[in-house]
Amino acid sequence: MSSEQIVYLNGELLPLDEAKVPVLDRGFIFGDGIYEVVPVYGGRVFRWPHHHARLERSLKKIGIDNPMTADEWTRLVQDLIARHPWTDQFVYLHITRGVAKRDHAFPKGVAPTVFAMSSPLTLPTQAVREAGIDVITLPDVRWLHCDIKSISLLGNVLARQAAADAGALECIQFRDGFMTEGSSSNIWIVRGGQVFGAVPDNRILEGIRVGLMDELCRDAGLALTLRPILREEVLAADEVMVTSATKEILPVARIDGKPVGTGRPGPVYAALYAAYQRAKARHD
Repeated sequence: MSSEQIVYLNGELLPLDEAKVPVLDRGFIFGDGIYEVVPVYGGRVFRWPHHHARLERSLKKIGIDNPMTADEWTRLVQDLIARHPWTDQFVYLHITRGVAKRDHAFPKGVAPTVFAMSSPLTLPTQAVREAGIDVITLPDVRWLHCDIKSISLLGNVLARQAAADAGALECIQFRDGFMTEGSSSNIWIVRGGQVFGAVPDNRILEGIRVGLMDELCRDAGLALTLRPILREEVLAADEVMVTSATKEILPVARIDGKPVGTGRPGPVYAALYAAYQRAKARHD
């Protein structure tokens, strides 16, 4: 196990600062590729089969042949984890269509570029969990294939920066008056003790936490419904939460500067966070 960050690039393990990609890689030129982020707790991968399945779906949707078998992906992830000293990590997987002459059409006979690295997983502090976070609302002006975990993330970057400029941690985006998602999070609301989330479709990324939230709600004895959610429902919610691989579950205290419910994390969040901790302990 080394303290130096070791990464994988096209069949080779090497120090991060030695990893180089040609400028004609289509990921650099066009953002033509997909990625996956996999959390690791206590040296063990969390919900790896779900992440691997989404990686395969994203590759298929943009027409890149999967460059590895399921076993090869699993070995790569486990090898990267084992090479680093951090108890909690997140593994980043990045696959592009490869290196070719600049042309919008797909090149023929080109091998995909495969890059992977593991980094320390820094989770939200207890103080943040107890206070809740600020978010802002934004119109969702991204493309209509948000279900693909694409490396073309300019729309998400601009949304996240708008939140940062407003002193907020995240945003909630709306398209045609209905909630979609955050810049890098799924969004959940609570009304009358029930949890509601948007229906996974082409307008949102099917976050791994969508399936996980269903399991957490059942563990906590809570009802979960996925349906279209109006902006007015979000603003009137008793509780609002965000979920992602690196945020886990976080309560929203304020939206556009106005308090959500009491302005403090609520009982449904507390129940779901406790269920999440139990899932982590099982390494589901």
